[in-house]
Formats: sequence, C-alpha cells, structure tokens
Amino acid sequence: MKILGIETSCDETAAAVVQDGKTILNNVVASSTKMHRKYGGIVPEVAARKQVEYMIPILAETMSGFSPDDIDAIAVTVGPGLIGSLLIGVETAKTLAYTWNKPIIAVNHVIAHIYANFVTSDTKQETRMIKNEHVTYHVSPITFPAICLVVSGGHTELYVMKNVRELKWLGGTLDDAAGEAFDKGARLLGFENRGGVAIQEAALRHSGEERSDDSRIDSGQARMTKVSLPRPMLHDDSLNFSFSGLKTALLRDVNKLKQSQQFNNTATRLPARQIQQLSFELQEAITDVLVTKTLTAAKQHNAKSILLSGGVSANTRLREKFNSKLTTHNTQIFAPQRELCTDNAAAIAACAFYQNKSIPWQNLNAEPNLSIERNNRQNLTQ
Repeated sequence: MKILGIETSCDETAAAVVQDGKTILNNVVASSTKMHRKYGGIVPEVAARKQVEYMIPILAETMSGFSPDDIDAIAVTVGPGLIGSLLIGVETAKTLAYTWNKPIIAVNHVIAHIYANFVTSDTKQETRMIKNEHVTYHVSPITFPAICLVVSGGHTELYVMKNVRELKWLGGTLDDAAGEAFDKGARLLGFENRGGVAIQEAALRHSGEERSDDSRIDSGQARMTKVSLPRPMLHDDSLNFSFSGLKTALLRDVNKLKQSQQFNNTATRLPARQIQQLSFELQEAITDVLVTKTLTAAKQHNAKSILLSGGVSANTRLREKFNSKLTTHNTQIFAPQRELCTDNAAAIAACAFYQNKSIPWQNLNAEPNLSIERNNRQNLTQ
C-alpha cells in the first residue's frame, strides 16, 4: 500500500510516498526557517505564504516516478499547528483526494512523530537502534510495550505504546516544551534562530575545553564559577515536565555574570567560554529530566523498547545518555534517522498506514488546537 503524506503544520512544506508504513520511496521537505531569522521566531503569515509557493513543486518532485494510479491513499496533518499552514496542506489533500478519487486519512502531527521510528529508506526494512552516538541497523523489530517520548519545540509528551496502534498518554509538559527551552536559552545566550543546534555545539566545545584544562581561562576573561541549573520536577511522582523555570534560572545567571563583570550594556554578550559553560549546563539539565522521566515510565510499564521522536531527539547528548543508562537493561532504545526527527511527511504517511482510518474528504478540517489526547484511551485522530 502506497500512501502520499502531506505535512504543513509549521514552517516546513513536506510530502512523501511511503510503502506499507515502512519504506520511504520519496521524501521531500522545504523549510522557510531562514526567512524567519530576522524576526527572531516563526511568523505564521510568512510561513503560510512560503507554503503556498512551495506546495506544488514539492508535490511534483515527490510524485516523480509515480502516477495517481500508484497511490492508494492520501494522508495529511490536520493538527495541531498553525492554522494558516495547516490549511495549505489540508486543502491540497482534499483536492487530490477528490480529483484522484482516493481515500483520505487525517493525522495528528504529534502522534505521527512516533512513527518516524517505523520507516526507513533502506529496502531491507531494518529498524534503527541507537548505538553510542551513532545510529546502526538491526533486523530485530520494535517490541512492545514501548515507551514513546515525543520531544520537540512545541511538545514534550510520554506515551506507552501497547502495540503498533494502541497508545496511552502518560504525561507531558505543564508549560514550555523541551525544544522551546533550548530555543529560549539560545536567544538569552545571544544565538540566532538555531536553538538546540547552537546550544549543542557550544556545549560540546565546553566539554572539550573542560577535559583539556578545566581551570584555564582565555586571556582577558573573568574566572568562571560553577554554574548549576535546576532539574524541574525531576523527583516528582508524576510523569509530567516543566521547563519554564529553566529560562528564568538561566536569565538570572546571565545577568549575574554580566553584573559581576561590570558590563555597561545588558545586551552585550558574555565571553565565549561562559556562553559555552551555560550552554553545557542547560543541555545537561534538559536531558537529565527527559532521560529520568522516560526511564521511570519504562520501569513502571515494563517496557521492552523506548522510542524517541521529535526534533530534540536528534540531540547527540540525549542519545548518549539513553545509551549509557540502558547498557545493563534489556530495554532497546530506538530513534529515527536525524533527518526524520524534525517535521516530515514520511512519518505522516507511516502513521496513516497503521491507523488506516479514512474519512470523507468533505469532513476533513484543519484543527490547530487538536488535542494531544490526554485521556486514558486514545484514537490517533481523536
């Protein structure tokens, strides 16, 4: 079964053809991220306008080598997301479903992230499992029950997956998502719109310098003091998260360091070494909480697998920590290829395959505030 997936929930415009929920035949993504940098964040109207421009070329490239007769169904993200962006994908999918006479499947964008673990461009149908900081291939399939961590700029959620279709929500963020904490932290430290990537790179430089000479300071820089950020809700009995306090704590430390060095301008960036140290501690704080909560959920539900997904799951330090913690466990940990961690249509098509619940195209609507199903028993499309 070949499914054409369409994803336009935020600033990406994506389409993919996936066979049997596993094999990626074509996968195309266009992003307008660079357009938003001068604004300090995503501007919904700009994103939607670029998606109008990109949609037809993206579809043409995705369908190269295929005809409408080759496609068995169309899948599209209906929410959650930006209403203007969602409408581009939804109306495109409805038009194709009508003109091609194909069934259409509505997909929850958050849930679809999980299914990025089930797809591969490798025709051997092998599933990805983390090995150290790299991704290797194993023929062994994902086994259940599995704990699923969806962690991105807009969401931080934990699910238990009892089989390939049945999910139960366990907990989520009460305020900021982990990816949002990375993004806000990056801005506080003077980085542009690179968020988690900028934090990860700076943290890595700090790690290298710390190993070579922890006490050395570049000429002209003030001596660094130990920085320690909180790990919110780390020991809370629930499986919920909270990251808003991290931004406040980081801001306090940044201002304290600036005052101690008598900066005349509060907008002045800290010395590189201090930015790297703060980046390292921010990354450690966020990943400590994510790993601890996920492993707690795995223990409670006797999980045989842990599935990472969402943009933050591409973080190298997060993968290293999971791999280190699970060396003595029988639990396997899986993560998508890094290009499938962020928004993409391959995951949308894969989710639709396993969901396999079409609706009349006339009933399809964009739902920007679509619930992420915080109830005891869930259907993938609500």
